[in-house]
Amino acid sequence: MSDERRDFHRPVQRPASTFDRRFGSTDPAEVSRAAHATASALLTRVRDEPSEGVVERLVTFTDAHGIDTLAELWSHASASSLPGALWRLYLLQLMVRDDARTAALLYERGRALRHGVDVVVAGAPQPAGPEELMALVDEILRGVFTGDFAVALERAASFCRVEAAGALDVAEDHDATEPERATAFTTRALRLDTYAAELSTCAALWRRDALT
Repeated sequence: MSDERRDFHRPVQRPASTFDRRFGSTDPAEVSRAAHATASALLTRVRDEPSEGVVERLVTFTDAHGIDTLAELWSHASASSLPGALWRLYLLQLMVRDDARTAALLYERGRALRHGVDVVVAGAPQPAGPEELMALVDEILRGVFTGDFAVALERAASFCRVEAAGALDVAEDHDATEPERATAFTTRALRLDTYAAELSTCAALWRRDALT
C-alpha cells in the first residue's frame, strides 16, 4: 500500500493527509515541462476522440496503478495549471476511495452546515453514503474527459468545501478530549479549503483559455 493510501486509511481513527508527500527531482524545469506536456496531450487526445473504454481506464487509473505514477508526473506542478488541477482531482478521488465511510460522514456533516450553492454544485444525492460518494468523485473525474472541464473543476471545488466544513465540525467533537485527532481533522479541512480555492481558480483560467 502506497504512502498516499495509508494517509487516507480509516481517518476517523487516524486522520492524516494525502497532500504531504513530496517527490524529489534533480531537474525541476524538466519535470515541469513533462508535467505540462503529458497533461495537455492526455486531455486533448481524450477530449478530441472520446472513447468509453479509454475514459473508464483513466477514471479507474489509480485502482490499477496507484498514485505514484501520476505523482511523479504532476505533483510538483503549479496549483494554477492543468497538471496541477488533474493531480488534485485524482487525489480527491483517492481520498474518497480509500475511506469512503469517513468521506461520507464528513460530507453529511458538511452538508448540514453549508446550505446553498456548494451542495447543489457538488451534486451528491441526499443522503450521500460511501457508495454514492465514490460514484460522485468518479462522475466528476469522468466529466474532465467528456464534459465541461470548468464545470468538473467547480464541482470538485464545491465538494472540497462541503468536506472541509464537515471535517471542522468533526474536529470540534474531539477538541476537548482528543486534541491530536481534532488537529488532524482541522488540518484536513484547511487543505481541502485550499484545494477548493485552487480548483476554482483553474476553472476560471480554463474559461479564459489560460489554463496550461
